[in-house]
Amino acid sequence: MTRRIAATISLLVFAMCLLCGVAAQNSFQEILVRALEAMFASLLIALIIGAMAQKMLDENLAQIAKKAEISEAKPKTADR
Repeated sequence: MTRRIAATISLLVFAMCLLCGVAAQNSFQEILVRALEAMFASLLIALIIGAMAQKMLDENLAQIAKKAEISEAKPKTADR
């Protein structure tokens, strides 16, 4: 999931850079080089952020599961 989101973000950045380069009337080579640089940079950043978010989510879910196990393991006392 993380890789798909990162790839989608980087392709959107690439397309945006192409459109902005054409609007600015830059040369084809300059547009392509800048768009590719932006695409790879955004891919790297999105992968790092996605990996951090996935790890945080996994840790929180493990903590919740551990709390659920502890609460199930406690014996219930009868009310008198």
